Amino acid sequence: MINYEKRYEILRNMLEDEGIDVEGVERKLKNFRVETPSWGYADSGTRFAVFKQKGSARNVKEKLQDAAMVHKLTGICPTVALHIPWDMYDDWDELLKYAESLGVKPGAINPNLFQDDEYKLGSLTHVDKKVREKAINHIKECIEIAKRLGSKDISLWLADGTNHPGQDDFRKRKHRLEESLREVYSYLDSDMRLLIEYKFFEPAFYHTDIPDWGTAMILSRKLGDRAYVLVDLGHHPLGTNIEQIVAILVDEGKLGGFHFNNKKYADDDLTTGSINPYELFLIFNELVSAEEDGLKMNIAYMIDESHNLKNKIEEMIQSVENIFKTYAKALIVNRKLLRKYQEECDIVMAENTLVKAFDTDVMPLIYKVREEMGVPLDPLKTFRESGYMEKVVKERV
Repeated sequence: MINYEKRYEILRNMLEDEGIDVEGVERKLKNFRVETPSWGYADSGTRFAVFKQKGSARNVKEKLQDAAMVHKLTGICPTVALHIPWDMYDDWDELLKYAESLGVKPGAINPNLFQDDEYKLGSLTHVDKKVREKAINHIKECIEIAKRLGSKDISLWLADGTNHPGQDDFRKRKHRLEESLREVYSYLDSDMRLLIEYKFFEPAFYHTDIPDWGTAMILSRKLGDRAYVLVDLGHHPLGTNIEQIVAILVDEGKLGGFHFNNKKYADDDLTTGSINPYELFLIFNELVSAEEDGLKMNIAYMIDESHNLKNKIEEMIQSVENIFKTYAKALIVNRKLLRKYQEECDIVMAENTLVKAFDTDVMPLIYKVREEMGVPLDPLKTFRESGYMEKVVKERV
């Protein structure tokens, strides 16, 4: 039993003294949603090996079971991103009913354009039109699946690029990519979105066809108002100011969503908020600031992690916890005071205003919200005591 009431009253009084609308903060926390990825519940590994875990999900139904458990414990993860063909199923109507019976629904649909041998030299950018057509048809297949499942977002990441100077022509690849994307885009329903992801290297090591947010934004602008940029936190060179990128994309109306994870060196898929929690806070600070300034945003908050060493469900819960806690901290920034210091060019006090919110223990606030939502105050502890893992280990032999 967690006794948080006294700590909550102290925190509430402190925030109200600063002019923070505590009830508004709690309301936003209750409405916040994070999407978990089906592939985060299955066996995964590195370029060198796949590491097996007892009880890991073996098929899409078992992935939905695990995702439903995370949602049951946190109350904020009602959708599950699917990856095609990893999550192919014979009867999508039946799968949708099964997911809903568990209390979750399919979320973003992710095409796979990086595993087939034909894609070694590119998919949508390949010099061979037949390969491009195969890739386009696969994305169209994913769009049809999304329509059947009621999903609205197609999350597109390309491994396309080259390893050697002179291997192909940069501009011609760009033209082929734009032509391919236009055909894909035209296949979307009017209420669907194409989220274009970027990555500056890997698996291509000389050049990548969509290497940065600028290229992704150029493509999204050329396509139309249903194409957006998807920001993966692990897809940037070391030292990149991701919060600045987020601010620019929000201001341009082109931020479509996030793939949350954390990195130490490259696309490491580490637990969100485990390496640089202050960076995650500064990203959320930009999002909350834009929202309070009245900017219209439709942002998909999604986790993209392959959990290789930790228990998969436990690491997913950790990531959801860190995201939720960081969002809460961004919500309690004293923005009126922050803007005052910014306008007065008081750098020290402006920074201290952010640091104060980041250093604040917001857990009493989160406990209060969870209690009112009817979910466990400590999701990880509840999971360990639930017997769920022992059960699925026996079932998933």
